[in-house]
Amino acid sequence: MRIIDLHCDVLYQLSSREQPTDFRTDDTLQCGFVNLQKAQAKAQVFAIFIDEVIPVKERYMEALRQIELFQAQVLAQPEMVHITEWQQLSTLEDGQIGAILSLEGCDAIGADLHKLKTLLNAGVKLVGLTWNYENAVAFGAQEDPTKGLTDFGKEVVACLNDYDIIIDVSHLNMQGFWDVLPLAKHVIASHSNARTVCEHVRNLTDEQATALVEHGGHIHVVYNPPFIVEDGLADVTLDDLVKHFRYLADLVGVEHLGLGSDFDGIEHTVNNLHHIGDTPQLLTALAQAFTAEEIEGIAAGNFERYVQAF
Repeated sequence: MRIIDLHCDVLYQLSSREQPTDFRTDDTLQCGFVNLQKAQAKAQVFAIFIDEVIPVKERYMEALRQIELFQAQVLAQPEMVHITEWQQLSTLEDGQIGAILSLEGCDAIGADLHKLKTLLNAGVKLVGLTWNYENAVAFGAQEDPTKGLTDFGKEVVACLNDYDIIIDVSHLNMQGFWDVLPLAKHVIASHSNARTVCEHVRNLTDEQATALVEHGGHIHVVYNPPFIVEDGLADVTLDDLVKHFRYLADLVGVEHLGLGSDFDGIEHTVNNLHHIGDTPQLLTALAQAFTAEEIEGIAAGNFERYVQAF
């Protein structure tokens, strides 16, 4: 069964590791080429993530550097196909893997729409307005939950709507989420879980999840143990992760769910789910709660139908 995963941090790993890393051969990359093939991946979203330790004046250049790495390493593989239009997902051949760029937080653009448009023109298809902290656009999940979208942030949302870009709410704080939702043309949570199942600021409340789906959005479940169980450093099992799928399916409908691993950006992993190549084990675990057709939707079909409606 082919899969589409909406979030990984391979580009950050390629950019930040002290030793050169080969996307094609290095199996320590959780979403590297070796493991994507094991997963029978249909498409993988590669996030541009700017670490908060990078000086503000250098963040835009770091984003461009990660795009260069995407082109030089990921797209250099003949099997990888750069997805610049969503319709390409339906034309991928056997053995081909779609490669999609996203922006995890707008820290790189400062307060400059021209920089944002440059990144969009380079192929970015999903944009998260923040990571966990404040920037010129909005406030992240670790910030005061009462602070919302800035005036510049509203300009950013309008720009993203003009480009038909998916706005990712996974890292927004509470007020930012509610400010964005009525403004966004296309919206998704690329890697978030259910806060009722695991009380964590990065997870969605029932009210958020319901409103997101009512607005036409989807929720892609994340594999980061602290977002799955409240003692996320203990052994976390596939059954623990399946609880989030089951809860969200009951809340908003299984047809609105997908996969958002966060591989290469997480310090700990779920038992038996250590890289994207282990995804078949997750899909097997989902069989305790879902039909084969529903699992195919979670794996890829739901997201494909979502973007085909644009």
